[in-house]
Parts: sequence; structure tokens; C-alpha cells
Amino acid sequence: MTTPLDTAGDWCDEHAVPTIDCTGDHQGRQLIVQRANSVTPRRVSWLWDGRIAAGTLSLLAGGEGLGKSTLTAWLVAAITRGTLPGDEYGAPRSVIIAATEDSWEHTLVPRLMAAGADLSRVLQVDVQTSDGFITGLSLPKDIEALADLARVEGVALLVLDPIMSRLEGLDTHKDSEVRRALEPLVKAADVARMAVLGLIHVNKSGAADPLRALMGSRAFPAVARSVSTVVADPEDEDDRRRLFGTVKNNLGPISPSSDVFTVATATVPSLDGPISTGLLEWHGSVDTTVKAAMADAAAGGGMETRGALAEACEWLRDYLDACPGEQRQIVIREGQKEGHSLPTIKRAAHRLGVVSVRKGGQPPRSLWSLPAEPNGSSPGESVCIEPMEPMGSDLQVRSAQSGSIGSMGPRDQRPLELEPMAEDLCPGCGDPACTGECDGGLA
Repeated sequence: MTTPLDTAGDWCDEHAVPTIDCTGDHQGRQLIVQRANSVTPRRVSWLWDGRIAAGTLSLLAGGEGLGKSTLTAWLVAAITRGTLPGDEYGAPRSVIIAATEDSWEHTLVPRLMAAGADLSRVLQVDVQTSDGFITGLSLPKDIEALADLARVEGVALLVLDPIMSRLEGLDTHKDSEVRRALEPLVKAADVARMAVLGLIHVNKSGAADPLRALMGSRAFPAVARSVSTVVADPEDEDDRRRLFGTVKNNLGPISPSSDVFTVATATVPSLDGPISTGLLEWHGSVDTTVKAAMADAAAGGGMETRGALAEACEWLRDYLDACPGEQRQIVIREGQKEGHSLPTIKRAAHRLGVVSVRKGGQPPRSLWSLPAEPNGSSPGESVCIEPMEPMGSDLQVRSAQSGSIGSMGPRDQRPLELEPMAEDLCPGCGDPACTGECDGGLA
């Protein structure tokens, strides 16, 4: 059922809206009306279980040098081999890659080779203009041709790396212009049953919210049905481990954990000799969410490459060196004033082997010292003479996310041997916010 737009009602304010915008002067425009009972419900088809749904736009975000492209190569390889957990498992499919920042000869193909991709199913797409020039893919100009190619080649995924470079002539910081490109792309992808993955950088604002940290217009995460993010593991002093988690998922649950990966060095053959490239290796999962890791880093002044734990260890060592035998709650308060979260301070204390001595009183208190006293004072004897203010409430970086996702990668991946960390629960009362007054000792 259609309804012509041929009249301008009383709602039209000619002083606020041009008359032509609210009259029937737009020839051929009409409303298309469809009753909900005529729509057939459809189950979500997952290209990657719990991460990327077919026919939708997903984003992969992260700072430079954190392994987004290496992760994408792993994903492409799994799709072309039919090993990706999801509805296409066991059915190899093709992938289109539109990349502008990396060389196919020097970077992309060697990386795909190392990941074990079926290169015959990986399609490089450029565009030849009417005057014969070769240029890159442009949205929304080339959407119709992309949809046709996806149907002919059986394409399961279109990779836009980075997605911003594909919006030619549009202001990527304006919602209306971004939507002009993305909304038609999503409609075409849905018809072709092709998922779209856009790689996007994060800004340098140090935002703790993963979605607000994305560069460009807010329309990018708004149109995307899922957003996944890669961050440096704040507990890794060597800055090798990466945390990968889905921070937005409109079609499924969000995992309360993050998956851990590292980028190893691999060698692939070529006519010119061996080529060194990156290879992604999965190492299981950890309870720290991407959101918590970003909040932890933001509290310390930004996403530092050394990690939040390394900074907390350095601060705690210096503090207890100057103030051995200090009350646990005072140490935590001072650490939080310096931007360290409660869980990170606890892990730093465990990493340093901090000695906790319980002192009598009502309530009893736990006193912290380094294992070796620098000035000969005994553990539990504070020598810090600076006046201390009353203890404030403990701050915690917690994620309220819940749910589960499907299996990550190949089942033969070995978990990474992580250094044991202290539990965030107080052993005395079980309260994660307890600051030691319950006589729980070092948590």
C-alpha cells in the first residue's frame, strides 16, 4: 500500500522549513506501508558466533599497532577454510577485502598465508572509473556493484580497512553524512546475506567508554550491530598480550570476559626469499573486560603501553618504601588518588609480595610493608609521618555485562601461562569493596 505525498498540512512552518521540503513538489515520492503481520520472522544467522551476524555491519576498533589487522587475517582465513565457529562452520566461503593502508604484496598476502587462508577465496576489489582511472572502493557509490559481486562469488564477509577511508567525499564526523553511506550498505548486505566488518581507530582522548573512544561520528557505532575492541592487557608488563572483547551486541549477549591473543612472528616463502610476518595466537580468556581495562587505563591517565599493573607496582613499591607498615586502607586510598583502581592495587600488592600484618584494635587493621624493610623497621611499624585524611569509599572498575559467546578459535590452542594474581574478594568477609577493616588481611 502506498500513500502519495501531495499536500502540505498545517504542520508546515514556512519560516522554519522551506516550503518545498513539506509540499508535494517531490515528484514520485510516496510512503510504503507494510503491516507487521505480513513480515516473516527470521532467526539471526551468525557468521562468527556471538560476534558478527550475517547481513549486518560490525566494527573492530583499537589503537594502532595492537593487532587489529592480524586478527582480521585470522578471521578471513577461518572463513575461507570453513573453520570459524558459526552457522557457516564446515562451509568455506569467500571474503572481499578493501584495504588502503597495507600493501597486498608485502603485508596482506603474507599475513593471510601465515594464517592459512585459502587465497583463491580472498578477493581484492578496486574500481575503474568511466575515464579509465583505477581507484579504491567508495561508499555509497559502489554498493550495488558490491552486492552483485557478493551474490555471484558467495561472499560471506566484506572487510573495509579502515572503514573511514571508504566514505569518499563525506564528512566522517557528521552523523547524517555517515548514515548516507552506511545505511544503504547495510540494506544491500542484508539482501546479499553478507556481513560487513569495518576496522576503525580509537581517538587519543583516553575515554573509558569503548564506544565513545571510537574516532568519527557516533553514527558508526549506532549503525553497527556489534562492536569489538582490541586493547593492550593492562596486567602484561611486557606489552605483548592483547584483550579482545565485544563491547556492543544488539543481536546477542555480551561476554563478561575477554579473549587473550598475542602476535607471533611467522615466516612464509616467496620468490624473493622468506618473508617475516605476524601470526595471531589465541591464549584462552580472562575475567577482565575490555571496558574495565580501558577504565583502569583512563584512571591512570590514558592507555599506557606498559600497562596499568606495571604503573601500580612502581607506585606501590615507592610508597611502601617510604611508608612501611602503613594501614591497608590508607595505601589503597592514596593509590586511588594517583589514579590506580582497587583491583589493580591488590594485584600489584600480590605481584610485589607485600607483607600484611594484622594489628589489634576495634576494628583490627591490616598493615602493609614490602618483604624486605629498607630502614630496619619491623613489619607493621609505620614510619610515615605525613598526616592522612579519612578514608574514602573504594572505587572499582567492574563490568555489568553478562552472557556468553561461542567458542573462540581452533580447539588446539594452548592457554597462556598467566602469572597468578590475587583474588579481588576480601578473604575475611568476601566483599570486593572491603578495605581491610574486617580483619581480612591482604586480598
